[in-house]
Amino acid sequence: MNNMLMYRSWLETRWRFLIGLALLTISAASNVLFYPQIVELMPMVDEMEFEGAMSRRIAESVALSSTFKGYVWSQAISQNLIQFSILFAALLGVAGPLFQGQGRGVLFMLSLPASRDRLFVTRIGTGLIELLVLMLVPVLIISLVSPGIGEQFPIGSAIIHGLCLFVAASVFYSATILLSTLFEDVWRPLLIVCGVAAVMALLSRSMAPLSIFPIMNGESYFLSGNLPWLGLLVCILIAAGLLYSATRVFSRRDF
Repeated sequence: MNNMLMYRSWLETRWRFLIGLALLTISAASNVLFYPQIVELMPMVDEMEFEGAMSRRIAESVALSSTFKGYVWSQAISQNLIQFSILFAALLGVAGPLFQGQGRGVLFMLSLPASRDRLFVTRIGTGLIELLVLMLVPVLIISLVSPGIGEQFPIGSAIIHGLCLFVAASVFYSATILLSTLFEDVWRPLLIVCGVAAVMALLSRSMAPLSIFPIMNGESYFLSGNLPWLGLLVCILIAAGLLYSATRVFSRRDF
């Protein structure tokens, strides 16, 4: 029974997962392969003059990109992978017709000898497994492709950054799941979560102690080798609370 439920959940999300896996993998590999060109352009950037906040940000970016580890963290992980991870966490979390009580599939699934909670938890679990794969594979690709340009990015560091991405991205995934049980369309949950993420990104510097992005990119691990244990725990608790609420809402829906 569990295998059949997981297979049904996989059928619902497989194209989002596969497209996300392809895009994230290509993005990660491209970041690595472009690094030699970035190194060649750095002297030109040093000669250019900028003013104000832009000057400081460019100087920070150039300083980080002077080492391959800093470049991977500042460009691949902190920018591309975070942006893609939020988008695909939300896409995986958007529930299909079954969990909105629409379509013929809901009648078949609800007729199975399984509780609503079991149906929903299986759907949630399948999405979390897919999200974990999406977060781990790109950073592992960085480690595997790096020797091709004469650089190294330890697999251990890749796994840690991938897990940080996963734990933080699970908050966006869980929020989308909850919203999908409240709205009867796929667009509002997706747009709300992506909109909130965009606002959080704009305010990340002013609300740095409360920002999710330093947890997501493993900033403390990159700078000092220490994992953001408190931030990770808070993300897990928030995600668990959102998923619990979503399960309660779904179990009480009138199908």
